[in-house]
Amino acid sequence: MSAQVIDGKQIADTIREEIRAEVLRLQDKGIQPGLVVILVGEDPGSQVYVRNKAKTCEDLGYHSVVVRLPAETSEADLLAIVGRYNEDSAIHGILVQFPLPQHIREKAVIDAISVDKDVDGFHPVSVGNLVIGDDALLPCTPSGVIELLRRVDISPAGKHAVVIGRSNLVGKPLAMLLLREHATVTICHSRTPNLSEMACQADILVAAVGVPRMVKRDWVKPGAVVIDVGVNRLPDGKLCGDVDFDDVLPVAGWVTPVPRGVGPMTIMMLMANTLKSCKRAHGLDV
Repeated sequence: MSAQVIDGKQIADTIREEIRAEVLRLQDKGIQPGLVVILVGEDPGSQVYVRNKAKTCEDLGYHSVVVRLPAETSEADLLAIVGRYNEDSAIHGILVQFPLPQHIREKAVIDAISVDKDVDGFHPVSVGNLVIGDDALLPCTPSGVIELLRRVDISPAGKHAVVIGRSNLVGKPLAMLLLREHATVTICHSRTPNLSEMACQADILVAAVGVPRMVKRDWVKPGAVVIDVGVNRLPDGKLCGDVDFDDVLPVAGWVTPVPRGVGPMTIMMLMANTLKSCKRAHGLDV
């Protein structure tokens, strides 16, 4: 029996319409969510991401600002720009697109963004609140994974979740969110011995390492939920995930594709975080 494919694009489109309706209600009160995206340098992938984020903002009726800076911009100048938007009441979310040029410290930039406008969920206070279970703006890709599971009625409670990848952006925060959902969580990484044996114990298996088609069918417990966070470009220009989709399809119970899987959810969670920040700023229930 073939796995059920989780269509992240379709789910993201549903969330988009929910957000659009909420934005219209805010507009009736004279309120408009605002997001600034800051891009330093000419990284081609980053330019595509920034363009997509700005397009989504405009489609949803957000106040959208894109700041494009040359690669030689100093760290001090970038931090000054971040500080300016921290004080701008029309802006509710600040996103600095990574990667940054080598002379700019990512941590310095993350620390400089107001925690109230930290729509990426990277600020140390946001991370601390995530770990202890307090309310926070959550990292977009991990929260997108949890929302995908919720929308297809898959509860992590009581299940064994194995997360392959320990990055600060995905692996670690996703493990915390799965714990919050009452899963038993194992984090695996490049130093984990017998990685495939660990993976095939999972009821929910998440691949987030950036290795094309690493997860094969013998890594997957029959009927497991397989979430592919990886986005890799092959020599022929095609995109693939960290999961060998065709190989895994006959074994898994549920599986996300690449593209149309986790990716579309990430930008919707960014929009949701910006909306949440806006409502907080105006003293509205979130």
